[in-house]
Amino acid sequence: MIPAHPNRFGGIFPSTILPMGASEAPDWDAYALHTAACGLHEGIAGILCNGHAGENFTLEPAEKSRAVAETVAVAGRTRLVVAGVNQEASAAAAREAAAAVQAGADAVMVVPPNGWALTTDPAVPLRHHQAICAAIPGIPVFLFVAHHAAGGVMAYPPAVLDALVDLRAVVGIKEGGWEVNRYDALRRRIKRRRPEIAVLASGDEHLLACMVHGSEGSMVSLAALVPEVVVALDAAARTGDLDAARLAHAKLEPLAQAIYGDAPSGRATARLKHCLWVLGRIPSAACRAPLGIVDAPEAARLTAALQEAGAV
Repeated sequence: MIPAHPNRFGGIFPSTILPMGASEAPDWDAYALHTAACGLHEGIAGILCNGHAGENFTLEPAEKSRAVAETVAVAGRTRLVVAGVNQEASAAAAREAAAAVQAGADAVMVVPPNGWALTTDPAVPLRHHQAICAAIPGIPVFLFVAHHAAGGVMAYPPAVLDALVDLRAVVGIKEGGWEVNRYDALRRRIKRRRPEIAVLASGDEHLLACMVHGSEGSMVSLAALVPEVVVALDAAARTGDLDAARLAHAKLEPLAQAIYGDAPSGRATARLKHCLWVLGRIPSAACRAPLGIVDAPEAARLTAALQEAGAV
């Protein structure tokens, strides 16, 4: 459901995980419970499904469509449902976006394909997004700004960002650049060009700093784990209550570091699932290959972070 208030594409959006059974098949009952637990929490504006945390790069097209449909069934009457679109080929991405809308998604978020790390051709992202927009006319689109060290055109140089922002379907940006000064510069650039676009600070380890600079919210997987803390941080930053914001940050920072910052990188989904399993919110921490479950040292760090955050 797209709300009618002025910040209709802002607010806090948990990026959901997709529980798997021992056979690596999605556990749809567990997903519904997980989605309700984080997505229907007070203060949550919407849900991002089929994002990186949802193992989108391992899912079959039918599984992605079902994830959207299950999300809509749980929360679509009261929350804005955004579906991640992650395909290397533009035609496949356009089909995936159309399928997500058919399954009930209110909007889509376009994930930069990994192949873009190999190219510096600035026309590539624009053509990709144009193909998706053409396949879903009238449907809102969110951009995803990748890590500042992603390479190629994945992190969107200024001229590329300008071209993408000029697409009229674009209503918001999940800013995951993980560098505060870049975030501030990006936000100011976008607000000069199209002030109505919602810029969502989504670098998990830098939420407080980015929100102090200014933000319309966040699309972040930490909100799938501790939605109450992310909502509290956002509310405190909006009202200028820095003491309350620092308290929320003090709870989030150990989790952000343990899930996203500790080596080896790229294990956030497995770590999120382990945390949710420890808290009894999903029945299994299994991931789909090639992802694997956390090892003993990781498990110890995650448990310590959950304790520091007051989650256990």
